[in-house]
Amino acid sequence: GTSNVICEFFQRKRKLEVQNGYPSKRLFPEDKTVTPSLKKKTDGCEKVKVQRSVIPSKDNPPPEMTDWLLQFKRWSNAERLLAIDQLIDTCEPTQVRHMMQVIEPQFQRDFISLLPKELALYVLSFLEPRDLLRAAQTCRNWRFLAEDNLLWREKCREAGIDEFSGNRIVSGSDDNTLKVWSATTGKCLRTLVGHTGGVWSSQMSGSIIISGSTDRTLKVWNAESGHCLHTLYGHTSTVRCMHLHGKKVVSGSRDATLRVWNIESGECLHVLVGHLAAVRCVQYDGRLVVSGAYDYMVKVWNPEREECLHTLQGHTNRVYSLQFDGVHVVSGSLDTSIRVWEVETGACRHTLMGHQSLTSGMELRNNILVSGNADSTVKVWDIVTGQCLQTLSGPNKHQSAVTCLQFNNRFVITSSDDGTVKLWDVRTGEFIRNLVALDSGGSGGVVWRIRANETKLVCAVGSRNGTEETKLLVLDFDVESKKRNIAQDTSSFESNPGRRSG
Repeated sequence: GTSNVICEFFQRKRKLEVQNGYPSKRLFPEDKTVTPSLKKKTDGCEKVKVQRSVIPSKDNPPPEMTDWLLQFKRWSNAERLLAIDQLIDTCEPTQVRHMMQVIEPQFQRDFISLLPKELALYVLSFLEPRDLLRAAQTCRNWRFLAEDNLLWREKCREAGIDEFSGNRIVSGSDDNTLKVWSATTGKCLRTLVGHTGGVWSSQMSGSIIISGSTDRTLKVWNAESGHCLHTLYGHTSTVRCMHLHGKKVVSGSRDATLRVWNIESGECLHVLVGHLAAVRCVQYDGRLVVSGAYDYMVKVWNPEREECLHTLQGHTNRVYSLQFDGVHVVSGSLDTSIRVWEVETGACRHTLMGHQSLTSGMELRNNILVSGNADSTVKVWDIVTGQCLQTLSGPNKHQSAVTCLQFNNRFVITSSDDGTVKLWDVRTGEFIRNLVALDSGGSGGVVWRIRANETKLVCAVGSRNGTEETKLLVLDFDVESKKRNIAQDTSSFESNPGRRSG
């Protein structure tokens, strides 16, 4: 019983002290109070049978156990560890399993969530980018931390990726050219000539510009010199969309295929075949490719294996817009619905209903989705619950289709066919003010695209009937505070996309 364990423990402890030459030390110092019965057992190692009237429990332990625990608390850390070792040696397997059941939950704590944010981010900073993406799938709090802008800014610096300065703008046009503009002076810095068809998509990263055209090619440009570095051949119809990630770009075409390219070598690495109609939108996170097409389907691909992992079926009309955060896929369709899918399983988690027409643009940050629609409304959703949090409407709402939007944790900026750019409160849904109102608004003037940072708003404007000259407006609000109140920098624009409805 307990007395035998205690006796055996003391015998072994004395033996170890003698063998190892430890100085003699009384187990029960004279100045400590020890009950006569327990001292007798330890000195003589006699077995004492104790009569118990009840079964021992935490609330009613045997007296000798209480005395032993008090003595255990007086021991040094080394003595406690030795006592634990001796107890474990004498335990039966069932008793060891009981220990595990008691001890294991003590270590199953989410220590990251318990830390202050600064310390949690410091711990996560030691992870590789791919491991950060995996951590983001653990729980909502880890996802919030793993998507921190400062954390990823440092990862970009480690990888040698420069932060966009916000001083250059790239526009593609139906006149077959691209132009690089100064966002400070509004002057055209250079014109990129080489395509033989309209430029329908473009992206910029550092000093590299990628463009896709109706001439069925992509081109890689040096933004500083204006030289074409590579022409990427392979598509057999218009290059309709693209997504650049690191040294790779994924392009989607009206030929119903997607291609993965190395922008440094100009080599086509992979061809993804499976859609039955034009590919209208694509997202790429470096691991998975997600594409939406006019065949009503969304597909999730492993580009390295050229394998379609999931075909997300549910839309009943063309898919026009996509968002992908590594965990969720959000698709907008001409069928008026928005669907939220799980990328790992392909399951549809929510169907977001409320819009009356085509969802023309979306942006996703954490679990908040903002969608702009051809019905002139903008909605704010929680993709975890599927709930519509706000509808940006009222007497100051847009009077025509929403063409573009951008948001952060405070504001939403929207543009429209009605020739206006509006600022909204993302939390309350309240209209704040018009940032742009074209004189030709209502008679043909359109704001096609917008991008903003904390000090500047850039708008691509024009018209379908010639009432407004196609141009870029750069508005400098000269905000002294650098709190990043409006949005992150974005460097690629398309001009006159209204003629590109297909």
